[in-house]
Amino acid sequence: MAEPTLGVALIAHNAAARLAQCLAAVSFANDIVVVDGGSTDDTAAIARAHNARVIVAADWPGFGPQKNRALDALATDWVLSIDTDEVLSPELAASIRDAIRNPRAEVYAIDRLSSFCGQWVHHSGWYPDWIPRLFKRGAARFSNDLVHERLVYQTAGQPVVRLDGKLLHYSYEDFEAVLRKLDAYSSAGARQRHAAGQRASFGKALGRGAWAFLRTYLLRRGFLDGRAGFMIALFNAETVYYRFLKLDRLNRERDGRL
Repeated sequence: MAEPTLGVALIAHNAAARLAQCLAAVSFANDIVVVDGGSTDDTAAIARAHNARVIVAADWPGFGPQKNRALDALATDWVLSIDTDEVLSPELAASIRDAIRNPRAEVYAIDRLSSFCGQWVHHSGWYPDWIPRLFKRGAARFSNDLVHERLVYQTAGQPVVRLDGKLLHYSYEDFEAVLRKLDAYSSAGARQRHAAGQRASFGKALGRGAWAFLRTYLLRRGFLDGRAGFMIALFNAETVYYRFLKLDRLNRERDGRL
């Protein structure tokens, strides 16, 4: 029997900082597709240097649809979906190879460990963080959400099996990245809720933001992550606060109240 094939699906936009490390860790794959959203740095050149196929799609339909474009470009037996700031540990790479050679499921979950400004985070709602990322082609697709997309799958009664090893997520490399993502995520979240007809107000923004801080820092034990835990709680609070302020502004613009 022929060896099962593995494809890696990524989306990228100005992702040169960590991309080479990300792609080097999946060099064992049979095919790698990078859907580029119109990068102005060396993203495309780095991807091609690591034998990845680059597809430019600069219209940006949202995270979910863009990731589905990457899935659709693959014809392999199995698909691994990762982000450009994620790096497979050697143990995880070995687990993936074994999983597709001796399959026990159609969907596998990976243990992701994330860092915040150089510190690995073990609480704050960030860890443990089991996410489905390896699946038989055709068994799963991403939701069409603009942001916070999720993998949608039907396993026909089969459990999602967990793999050994870690997916190392370099999510927020510095304070500039934190501020960029705060603005981007709050804007995308506001647009998504506006499209769904949700309403907002200053009071709702304030209340939801305060709750996000308390949930992260106290209920999810962010205080055990020290300085990083406080910063993550504050980041979550500000993201939620600005998301609802921006939603209120979109609603006011639509209603002609500005």
